[in-house]
Order: sequence, then C-alpha cells, then structure tokens
Amino acid sequence: MRLDTTMSQRTEQKMILAPRMIQSMEILQLPIMALQERIEHELEENPVLELKENGDEESAGADDLTEFSEPAEAPVDDAADPQKELVIDDKGDNEQDFDRLLEINEDWADHFNEEHRPSVNRVSEEGDRKHDAMANMASRPQSLQDYLSDQLAFIDGPPEQMQLIRFLLTHVDENGYLTRPGQRTDMHTPRAELLESIAQSFDQPVTLEQMEEALAVIQKLDPPGVGACNLEECLLLQLTPETPHREVLRVLIQSHLEDIRHNRLPVIQKKTGLELAVIQEGIEALKHLNPHPGAQFTAESVQYVVPDIAVERTEAGDYEIRLLDDWTPNIYISRRYIDMYRDKGADPKAKEFLKRKIQSAHWLIEAIEQRRNTLSRVTKAIIDHQRSFLDKGPEFIEPLKMQQIADLVKVHVTTVSRAVDDKWVQTPRGLFPLKRFFGGGTQTASGEEVAWETIKQKLLDIIANEDKNNPLSDEDLVNKLAETGYPVARRTVTKYRKMLKIPSSRQRKVWSE
Repeated sequence: MRLDTTMSQRTEQKMILAPRMIQSMEILQLPIMALQERIEHELEENPVLELKENGDEESAGADDLTEFSEPAEAPVDDAADPQKELVIDDKGDNEQDFDRLLEINEDWADHFNEEHRPSVNRVSEEGDRKHDAMANMASRPQSLQDYLSDQLAFIDGPPEQMQLIRFLLTHVDENGYLTRPGQRTDMHTPRAELLESIAQSFDQPVTLEQMEEALAVIQKLDPPGVGACNLEECLLLQLTPETPHREVLRVLIQSHLEDIRHNRLPVIQKKTGLELAVIQEGIEALKHLNPHPGAQFTAESVQYVVPDIAVERTEAGDYEIRLLDDWTPNIYISRRYIDMYRDKGADPKAKEFLKRKIQSAHWLIEAIEQRRNTLSRVTKAIIDHQRSFLDKGPEFIEPLKMQQIADLVKVHVTTVSRAVDDKWVQTPRGLFPLKRFFGGGTQTASGEEVAWETIKQKLLDIIANEDKNNPLSDEDLVNKLAETGYPVARRTVTKYRKMLKIPSSRQRKVWSE
C-alpha cells in the first residue's frame, strides 16, 4: 500500500512538473525577437507580471516566492487523470475571470450605458488623428495584376472582349505566365491546350479564336513577355526589331534552349551552321531577356537577422561572450500581489487565481534566466572550440558535434540543439548562425581531423583557379584535393559541388574558336 502511494505521488509530481519543463524548453528555443514577443504576450495575459521601470515599486524577492517555487499537490483522485485536472484548472480560471467581468459590469453599468455627445473640437481632433495615421501607413506595393489592370484603361475594345481579357488577367501568375486554374506555371505547356483549359471556367461559351485574340491584347502590355503560356513564348515576346542578333536569338529560343542549358555549343553549331562566335554573342544577348517578367512586382519580405549573442575580442586576444538581450522587457512580480495572496481575509477563489498566476510568472522568470545561463555556457564552449575559425577565418573551422558541447556543458544534447536553434552570433568575422559552427569532418593524409566546410572551401578555390577552356571533371577534382592532403571520394565531390551550386565541367567550359 505504501509503495503504491509513493508511486502515485511520483507520477503526480512528474505530471504537474511537465508544463514547467515544457515552458523552459520553449523559452530556451526562442530567438531574441520571439522571446520579446513572448514576454509582451505574458505581460498582457498575466496581471501579476509588471514591467520594470525607474521608480517602480519594489519587486518580490526570492524569499517572497519560496512557496511558489514548487507546484501545490493536487488531490490524489485527480492526479490519475491529467485531462480531468486540466479541465478543472481551466474552468477555475474561466469562472474567476467571469466573476470579475460581472463585478465590472455592475460597478460601471451607468458609465457604460451613458451616451456622450462629442464636442466639435473632439470630432475634429479625432479626424485629424485618423488622417495622420492613414498618411503615415505604408502603402501597399503595386501588384502585377494592378499594373496590368491600369493599362487596360487605355484600351478601347468591345465590352465582351474586355470582359474576357479581365478574366484572363486573373489567370496570370506572379511571374507573369498564364496558368491553369488552381495550378502552378508549367514552362512547357502547349498554348492551345492551356487556353482550352482556361476557357472551360469562363461563365459563357467562348471559342479558341476569341481566347487567342484576348490573350494577344494582354501580351502587348508591359512588362514585355507577360501573358506567355511557356518559357519559349515568353522570351520570343520580348524580341523587338531593335534587339541585337534578333534572328539568331529566335533560332536559339525556338530550338536550342536545352542545348544552351547544358552548354552544348558544338551541337548548336552543327545543327544551325552558325559560327561559334555568333552563337556565343546570341547567348550573351539571351541573358538580357527576362524569363520571369512579373517577378519585379512580387513583394519580397526582407528578413532581418537580430543576433542573440556578441563575441568580442579583448585587448589580451581572448574572446568574450555577451548576450544581446538588454533591450528585452524587464519583468518582475510586484510584492503587492504576494501581500494580496497572503491576506487571510481574501476570497478563496481569488487566492487560488493569484497563486496560479504568481506561480506561472515565477516559472517564466526562472525560464528566462535559465535560457540566459544555458545560452552563455553553450556559446562559450562553441567559441572556445572554434578559436581558429575566429582567429584565421571560416576555412579553419574544426569538426564539432553537439554531443561534444553537451558533454562540456554537462547538459543533454537536445538542450544544446534547442539552445543553438535559430540563434545568431555577431563575431569579428561576421554574423553567423550558431549552427554554422557544427559539422562533421574527415581525416587528412597526415591523420589530422578536418571539417567538411574546409573541404568545400578548398573545392571552391580549385574551381576558381581552373582553366575555363578545359575545366576539371569531378575525377580531376578528387585528384587535386588528394594532392593538397584531402583524400575524399568522387561521390563526395559531386555532392558538395551540387550543394555549392557549381555547374558540371561541361557547363563551366568556355568555348573558343
């Protein structure tokens, strides 16, 4: 019987601690901007949390929060059913909040029901404020659809045709291509097939000839190439009488786009009879055409990276770690809420409500402090290991696994993973994600450990200095790396070349007569 009771208590404790542990892990994983949002949200949701400012009342000390450090024991009957306990807690909060709303409604009923007639000046002030707010709002960037619709205002056509043109415009995607309803752009879709598919969704019968005429109007709009059904048509629409090497371009676009992609210039030369120099000039002119004419109207959201940690070099040549969280909201639990909870005459429901909120706030503050401590220790261990990276450059990065850092800091490897997830560090060498410092490696010919990042950098250097008239094959790259002391397999070279977006030797070849 005693054993059963002990096991029940352990199960109960594990169950109650779970939310605290989950919260701590969530806080650790948050980058600095997300942490700020989380704190601001908690400030709105938890009335016992206060924002620390100069002149504020004294915050609750460690002694005041001792009784809130551990959760109160739940009834044994409820401990066996976590869902039941959760429902009871949730209901308690809702009932308490509902009671508070009722009290507010009764106390302020007259004020809520009283109608106030604003003065003329007040109306004017409100209008000015709204006008200023609207004037300062960022305007929505013009979309491709807006731009094309504006141009239709200068086109005078039969109402039926204009209706069909506007309908077709709704099927022009963000890149400027005509697409099937609900489908993505297919660069190789036949024109007639695409138009017939779109015509089926028009609200009245329409012939393929009418569709062709409507599309022809759209394809004369700006930007050049808009309304194309495939890549070939998009490029051809951009050719004008003033386009250099126009006829050569037309031949290349209509018959040799795949050969150009694989740099098969001798094949083009053999099939067209054109001189190699002319083909190269045509390809150079082709690069000035836009395969995505509508992309310029796509609003790209610029992602700003805010570092969580700064690594600074001291005069002695060491590196110091500094968390960049000084500007995050500084929160505390006001002592007056502790006093309200300890008031013996307080309503039991109010005391229970305060206890949960104080406990939740206490856990949050502890989780934030734990995040700072863990992030500092993990970052310091990483920087100590990767000193060569900071002293000499990224090519001197050392192989490093998260388990190594976990062993040094004496935490679980998942804690290290959460600590470095989506975190950025500002170093004298630049801004890097913390995950950048981790990676496997291999042994050099002399038996030394070398990171794969170093191999990649060496691969880039070799290809940058190769003879472009006779570029190195992957097998040649394997031999070159081996000569410099980095024995790697051919499949590894091919893998990293593709990861670095380096074309094959054939595609890198520069043809000359």
